[in-house]
Amino acid sequence: MNWRRAAGIAEGSVRAGESKRGLLVSEEDRWKLLVALDEELLHGGVILSEWCSFLVRESDVAFANGAYLACILTALSAIETHLRSEFQKSGKKRLVDLIDSSDLEPELVCDLHTLRRYRNQWVHVSDPWDDQELIQNPVQCEDELGRMAVFAVRALRRTIYSNPWI
Repeated sequence: MNWRRAAGIAEGSVRAGESKRGLLVSEEDRWKLLVALDEELLHGGVILSEWCSFLVRESDVAFANGAYLACILTALSAIETHLRSEFQKSGKKRLVDLIDSSDLEPELVCDLHTLRRYRNQWVHVSDPWDDQELIQNPVQCEDELGRMAVFAVRALRRTIYSNPWI
């Protein structure tokens, strides 16, 4: 997956604070990215439940501090909470069903499924002893998590800002 495209970053562009591997290296740079995403994607205002607001803050704090897996998991929790508040009429739907029954743009629906499937690989580890890649390539795993965390914070904002209150 081209993470720059998924995160909305133009090909070939280099952002201040990126390392040679393309990840934001400082906490300050990661906070700046979150602010830039808010400025880009929020048009007007939104009304969120307190649960959703709390989860968004937790996801942002995890991202800014480089806890990328925590960021991804919490971002999806915030997305699920938001979708429940916006689109669930009754009963309890699974996240996959909430995404599919939402009125979100098809590209965002596709991105949320990509993020959900990625999260599932970490939450539902099929063979805990098949860990050679994690042991032999920890930097590559961290880089991948960093790229997916950028993807997650962008997808989160696209979701919660999809129906602005103007």
